[in-house]
Amino acid sequence: MPDLKSLVMKQQNKAGIVQKTSPPQSLTQILKVVSSKIELLESQILRDVRTDIPLLNNVAEHILSSGGKRLRPALVLLGAKMFGGIDERVMQAAQVIEYLHTATLLHDDVVDGAETRRARQAACRVWGNEVSVLSGDYLLAMAFHRLTKLRYPEVLELMSETTTRMARGELLQLTRSYKTANEDDYFEIIINKTACLFATAIKTGALLAGASGKSADLMYDYGMAIGISFQIVDDTLDYSDEKKTGKPVGGDLQERKITLPLSHLLEQANVRDRKRLDLILAQAIIEKPQIEEVTCLMKRYGSIDYTLAHSREYAAKAMQYIENFP
Repeated sequence: MPDLKSLVMKQQNKAGIVQKTSPPQSLTQILKVVSSKIELLESQILRDVRTDIPLLNNVAEHILSSGGKRLRPALVLLGAKMFGGIDERVMQAAQVIEYLHTATLLHDDVVDGAETRRARQAACRVWGNEVSVLSGDYLLAMAFHRLTKLRYPEVLELMSETTTRMARGELLQLTRSYKTANEDDYFEIIINKTACLFATAIKTGALLAGASGKSADLMYDYGMAIGISFQIVDDTLDYSDEKKTGKPVGGDLQERKITLPLSHLLEQANVRDRKRLDLILAQAIIEKPQIEEVTCLMKRYGSIDYTLAHSREYAAKAMQYIENFP
């Protein structure tokens, strides 16, 4: 293992990934080691998605240029850098990961009836559901077309399995009710829907750079832990300051999504507060005062602190995987 192992651990400690800083911020700190390649990747992602269909170009540019953090493709680059270096195949794989992720965002926003995405109008609100779904389909197909050109069967199999798991996660989220779901349901959803793509991204980079099977599997476990930690924190943003996060406050609550803060609150609330929560969640539209009321209850019952503690736990697990490298 090259000295990058020490650098990643140093960045995690510097960022306070276990003690004090939220994992999304910490992950951004860690990925500074590939920041120069991210800038190049950014231009390639926007350039290579262009087609002779103006409508598709507009949709793709709308969502791809909307300020995403590029965490998943950056993990591909990080995985490769840890085991050799970043070549053209690795850059192509990073693009594939971002196109795949973007396709899921286009589809998610249709399913969720989202109004915004990354502080912009969601594509489905600008062009309609049909255009959003078909644009997502195109990006997904293009991602796999590019993937076949890598001529690496193990990566193709890994990516195919991951897309299946992501679809499974979406379906689980649709079919599980907040009324009956528990923490096990929540973790099953986020592992399939979100964390497995983090894991696949960094393992893909490692494989393309020549990592052994054991080392690549360790990278997968690292990415899975980071992905879980990341999603847990993201779920707390639903009850944070929209101006700071760019995520609409109460969006997950409006959609009655199973999140760890809400699951904890529903489990811990006394009879009176639980009845009040059930009344709020039964409303067709949850207004801002009710969102604020739920947020206050979460603070009272320690639901946000409970959630962040779980996030730190998974961030610590990720650090242990790095420490296990030879």
